[in-house]
Amino acid sequence: MPQLDDTAIAEGLRRLPGWERRGDEIVKTFARNDFAQAMVFVNEVAGAAEAAGHHPDIDIRWNKVTLALSSHAEGGLTDRDFQLAARIQELDQPAQPA
Repeated sequence: MPQLDDTAIAEGLRRLPGWERRGDEIVKTFARNDFAQAMVFVNEVAGAAEAAGHHPDIDIRWNKVTLALSSHAEGGLTDRDFQLAARIQELDQPAQPA
């Protein structure tokens, strides 16, 4: 998958609230009420990452989870990073009533 140019990266970030570019990565920190809930979120992200075959760098600090996405094999950001970030955004949404 080809690397995205700066314009495509900026457009992708406009659709992903709270994500920011840091060099060749897109990064976002998610907060939960406590460590246990942070770990539940990490496990949800892990499932989505496995399904996508694309794995973020994960930093856990008590109730905060920082995710960094980059297509290392491509040397930068690709559509895969933004697709996984969008899926992670879905996981971060509050549950909808049935």
